[in-house]
Amino acid sequence: MAALRVFSVASTSTSSSSLHCYPSVFTKFQSSPIWSISFSVTPLLCSRRAKRMAHSIARATLGLTHPNQIEAPKISFAAKEIDLVEWKGDILAVGATEKDLARDENSKFQNPILQKLDSKLGGLLSEASSEEDFSGKSGQSTVLRLPGLGSKRIALVGLGSSVSSTAAYRSLGEAVAAAAKSAQASNIAVALASTDGLSAESKLSSASAIVTGAALGIFEDNRFKSESKKPTLKSLDILGLGTGPEIEKKLKYAEDVCAGVIFCRELVNAPANVLTPAVLAEEAKKIASTYSDVLSANILDVEQCKELKMGSYLAVGEASANPPHFIHLCYKPTGGEIKKKLALVGKGLTFDSGGYNIKTGPGCLIELMKFDMGGSAAVLGAAKALGQIKPAGVEVHFIVAACENMISGTGMRPGDVVTASNGKTIEVNNTDAEGRLTLADALVYACNQGVEKIVDLATLTGACIVALGPSIAGVFTPSDDLAKEVAAASELSGEKLWRMPLEESYWDTMTSGVADMVNTGGRQGGAIVAALFLKQFVDEKVQWMHIDLAGPVWNDKKKNATGFGVSTLVEWVLKNSTN
Repeated sequence: MAALRVFSVASTSTSSSSLHCYPSVFTKFQSSPIWSISFSVTPLLCSRRAKRMAHSIARATLGLTHPNQIEAPKISFAAKEIDLVEWKGDILAVGATEKDLARDENSKFQNPILQKLDSKLGGLLSEASSEEDFSGKSGQSTVLRLPGLGSKRIALVGLGSSVSSTAAYRSLGEAVAAAAKSAQASNIAVALASTDGLSAESKLSSASAIVTGAALGIFEDNRFKSESKKPTLKSLDILGLGTGPEIEKKLKYAEDVCAGVIFCRELVNAPANVLTPAVLAEEAKKIASTYSDVLSANILDVEQCKELKMGSYLAVGEASANPPHFIHLCYKPTGGEIKKKLALVGKGLTFDSGGYNIKTGPGCLIELMKFDMGGSAAVLGAAKALGQIKPAGVEVHFIVAACENMISGTGMRPGDVVTASNGKTIEVNNTDAEGRLTLADALVYACNQGVEKIVDLATLTGACIVALGPSIAGVFTPSDDLAKEVAAASELSGEKLWRMPLEESYWDTMTSGVADMVNTGGRQGGAIVAALFLKQFVDEKVQWMHIDLAGPVWNDKKKNATGFGVSTLVEWVLKNSTN
C-alpha cells in the first residue's frame, strides 16, 4: 500500500438454518511443514536457486507459529411465530426505536409489545428501563434479569429515531451477540418492538441482517492465542418476522455470506509468517476443491507468469524468498446459459515492507502490512460464498497476483523500468507504490478472459484513508452504470462506499522521461492518481471499477479484520445473475 505519512410460538411453523462458522484456515499446515522438499546439493556447487529455496523453507516456518485447530461452533437460526412472553431461553432481545419507548402520563409504555411484556413483568420493565436511562437511542442497550417471563433475561437494544437501513439491523444483531457473550448464553431470541410499515420484503431483509450481525458478532479469531474461550451460543430465534420458505432461504443466504466474510477475516488476520503467497494459493485451491461442481482453480508459478510477460507483477515479488503465486479461480454454474461474464480482482500483497522505499516513521503502518492482501481476501471470501449459493447465468473469474514486497539484492530498485503484460513500460519512482504494479498485470489477465465487467479491490493508498476515514471505501469508475450497480449492492450489504472523481488532468503528474509512465505522482490526489494508473491496463470495451478499501479493511479498535467487501461483491454478482 502506498503510504501517506501524516505529520503531526403460537404457530408451529418454523424455518431454520444453521451456521457452521468457517473452520480455521490453514489447518492442513498444522501437522506438517508447509513444504516437504527433499534435495541434495554438491558442496561448493550450490546454485543460487537452491540457496533461495532453502531460505524459502526457513521463512515458511518463521517463529514456529502454526494456527490452532479450533472446533467450528454451530449456531442454529430459526424464524418463528411465537408469543414473546412464552418464549423460553436465556435472553429475549427486543429492538426498539426512540418512538417505541414513548410513554403515557403514567410513565407506562404505549408500544403494544413493550406494554405486554411490561404487564407480564408487573411494571418492572418500564421501571428498570427508566432507571437505566434507556431511551432507544442508537447504540444503547441494557440487559435485565427480571422474573416473570419464559426467558432468563430480557435485553432492550436501541435502534435510533427510526430504522430503515441494513446497517441498523446488523447493529442489533451485533448487540445481541455481545449480550450473549457476556451472559454466556446458549439460546437467544430477537424481536422488534414494532414491525409497522415493514413490507414482506423488508421483514426478510431485516431478519437476514440481524442474523448476519449476530453471526459475525459472535465470531472471534483465536487461532493464534494459547488460550481461548469457546462460544456458548447454540441457537438464535427470530420472532415476529414471518416463517416459511422465503425467510428460510434468506437465513441460508446469510449463513453463506457470513462464511465468506469469516474466511476473509481469517485470511487478513493471519500473520505474514503464516500466510505466504504459497499458502494463499493453497487456500484458493481448497475453495475450488470444496465446490468443485462450480469452481475450478489455476495457479500460475513464476515461469508461467514470465511466459505471459507479467514483468510488472514479477518485479514486485523478486526480492522475497517466498515466490509469487498467481491465482485464478473460475466460477461456472452447472447448467443454463451464461448471460454475464465478470471478474473480481484482488490485490494480494501478503506483506508490504515498502521495498527500498521502506515504510518508516509514525503512521507508516508497517506492523499492519499483513492486511495488504485485504482485496484478495474479499475476492476469495466472495468465491467461497458464491460456491455455496451457486447463482445461475453468470461466469465469475477471481484473480489474485499474490506476492510479497521485500528488500534484497535481487529486488526492484527506485528508477528501474518494468514492462507489463500489455507492453506498457513503467518507471518505478517509488517501490512502496507496488500494489498497482501487481494489479496492472492482473487487470490485463482479467480482460483476456473475455469478461464484460471488472471490479478490483485493493488496500491501495493511505490517501484514501485520509480522504474518507476508516469506515468508507473509495470507488473509482468511468462507468455510471457500473457505479449504480455496485452502489445498489452496497445498500443491501450495509457496507459504505463513496464514489470519487477520476480527474484525467491529474495524469500529467505521471509522466516519465524514459518510460510510458511512472508508478506514482505527487502527494496531492494520491488515490485518484492510483486509480488512473490502473485504468491504463483495462480494455476500453470492459466496464471497470476500482475500490480502495485501505480504510475499512481493518478495525483499529478491535485490532481485527472486518471482512469488508465480501457482502457487496456477492450482492453485485447475484444482481448480474438475474438481469
